[in-house]
Amino acid sequence: MTTDRIVRIMAGLMVLISLALAHLTGTVDLAKPSWLWLTAFVGLNLFQSGITRFCPMDSILVKLGVRRAQ
Repeated sequence: MTTDRIVRIMAGLMVLISLALAHLTGTVDLAKPSWLWLTAFVGLNLFQSGITRFCPMDSILVKLGVRRAQ
């Protein structure tokens, strides 16, 4: 496993943990539709891209002609 993948996994976990803690302490109500669901989506995608090596944004950028890093 590379450092890039570990960073993605850890970043995703931190986002998801912070959302869960905000919800559990009553700071945020995730039962109501809000922009925090976008944050949860980003956190989940960071986490899964670190594990599966599939990143939707990477696929979109490649289709738009952006070169991949070496």
